[in-house]
Amino acid sequence: MYTGRILSTGMNTEGKPFVAYRVSSRSFPNRDCYKFDDHVAVVPKEGFEKDIYKSTYISYNCICFANDVAVVSNGSQTDVIADKIRVGMNIRDAMAYSLLTMDYEKDDYNTPRIAAAVTATDNEDEYECYIGIVNDNKILVEQVPYGEAAFISTYGSQVPDKVDFEAKTSEEAAKYIFDEGTFANYEKPVTSSAAVFDGKWTTAVYVP
Repeated sequence: MYTGRILSTGMNTEGKPFVAYRVSSRSFPNRDCYKFDDHVAVVPKEGFEKDIYKSTYISYNCICFANDVAVVSNGSQTDVIADKIRVGMNIRDAMAYSLLTMDYEKDDYNTPRIAAAVTATDNEDEYECYIGIVNDNKILVEQVPYGEAAFISTYGSQVPDKVDFEAKTSEEAAKYIFDEGTFANYEKPVTSSAAVFDGKWTTAVYVP
């Protein structure tokens, strides 16, 4: 089944906060995730740079960090959410504001924007985790309970679905969301990335 872009967040089965993201694509499969010091970006592969002129939505930061919070999304809302958190807005409001303001993507498919964010802590009192979506008929921002994980996709399940995210490290998490566990059921994976908190945030990308 083709479900489009997928992201997951919450706590893995080791009790560590994480975010993970997978590009799945029928129209623009020639993309990679690139890891930088403080973010992960989705960009066209070498030789396909001109694809950006066919769609402005295919290149963006998919993971970035705001203070101790990891933010993940399928578009430029990643940076907007992080900016709002940096200036003091709480995660729920930062996500709701950014998704409402930016709205779904105005492409041929009215592609929904999906996003999530989680704090870097194992203290339940300090922990926050939210996952959300905006499409052409709704906006939803929902809390992921402490100790749990959830995922959401652009064209498949457009509500958060609970998942047992079994990957321990960022490298394992990037591969896990690409084609393991529940995510093995979804077609046309292209590339993926993840961040896991284990005393500090570490990031990884998976390029098949």
